[in-house]
Amino acid sequence: MKILEVFEQKLRYKNYSDKTIKTYLSYLKQFIQTQNIKDPYQVSTKQICEFLHTNKFTSISQQNQFIGCLKLFAKHILNKKDIHLSKIERPKSEKKLPKVIDGDFIKSQLQKIQNLKHRTILTLTYSVGLRVSEVVNLKIEDIDSKRMLIHIKNAKGRKDRIVPLSQTVLELLREYYKQFRPNTYLFNGQKISQYSIGSCQKIYKHYIDQESSIHTLRHSSFTNLLENGTDIRVIQSLAGHSNVKTTEIYTHVSNKVLQQLQLPI
Repeated sequence: MKILEVFEQKLRYKNYSDKTIKTYLSYLKQFIQTQNIKDPYQVSTKQICEFLHTNKFTSISQQNQFIGCLKLFAKHILNKKDIHLSKIERPKSEKKLPKVIDGDFIKSQLQKIQNLKHRTILTLTYSVGLRVSEVVNLKIEDIDSKRMLIHIKNAKGRKDRIVPLSQTVLELLREYYKQFRPNTYLFNGQKISQYSIGSCQKIYKHYIDQESSIHTLRHSSFTNLLENGTDIRVIQSLAGHSNVKTTEIYTHVSNKVLQQLQLPI
C-alpha cells in the first residue's frame, strides 16, 4: 500500500526506532484491512475513535500501541487535529513485578556452559544488565578495554550510554575473540553478520530458565546489585532509565530489602 510507505517515511523522519516503525506499519495495515477502508486518506476521526473503543485488543500494551499508531497517522498523514482524538485516553499499564533469579544460581549455571560463544553472550548480558537488542547490536569497537567501558549506542529511546566492563568479562571476551574472530559485530550469526535475538532467547532457555526470557537476566542483574548495596541512582544510570521510578521496581523484588523490614508481629 502506498499509504504505508508514506507513513513509514514520516516515522523515520521523526526518528522512531525500527521496531516501533515495524509495529506501527503492521497495526495501520490491520486497521485498514479490518475496516475495509478503500481510500485511507478519507478515513474520518469518527472511524478511528470507534475502532479504538470497540476493537478487542490482545493486551493493554497492544491497545496503547494502536492508539499511538492511529493518533500519529491521523495527525501527520491525514492532518487531523480533532479534539476527539486528543481525548482518547491510554489505559493504565499493568503493574507486574519482574521475575528475578538468584544471582548465585545464575553464576553457577554460567560456569557450566561449555560453548564459549553462548557463555560469553549470557555472561555479558548478566554482568551489566544489557537488553538483548543491545547485546546483538554491540560492535567490536564498542568494547573499550583501556578504560574498561562498554559503549551502548542507539539503545531504547535512541539513547547512548556507557557501562562498566569487568575484568572477568574482559578476559572472557578476549578468549572468545581469539576463537571466533568476529568481524564488525561482536557476536556473529551463522548466515548473517549479526547474532539474532531469537538465538539469544534459545540459549538462555537452554542454560538458565525455560519459563522466562533472557530479559530476566537484566532484572536479576539490577536486583542483585541493589542487594549488594549499589545506590539506586547508579543502577538507574546503568540501566539507562530516564526516571528513577522505573528503577525503583527492583526494591519490590529484592529479598534483602524485604528482609530488612521490621514487621509488627
